[in-house]
Amino acid sequence: MNFKEKVEKALEEVRPTLQMDGGDIELVEANEKNKEVKVKLIGMCSGCPMAQFTMEQNVETRIRVHVPEVKKIINVE
Repeated sequence: MNFKEKVEKALEEVRPTLQMDGGDIELVEANEKNKEVKVKLIGMCSGCPMAQFTMEQNVETRIRVHVPEVKKIINVE
């Protein structure tokens, strides 16, 4: 499984929780060279007051479990 596929697998695990609240997440970029991931919260998750918490506690945690080599995870607007 390549870098991008591992990131996608991690996002598939958090997606149901986000979708229950009317949101979702999309992978914008998975740069294997610099080990950087860019994601975008969409739907009700975009601009939600809990978005930062969701990123830190759910999204980043899951990505780091599946792809421990990731150095940076960025939520793009």
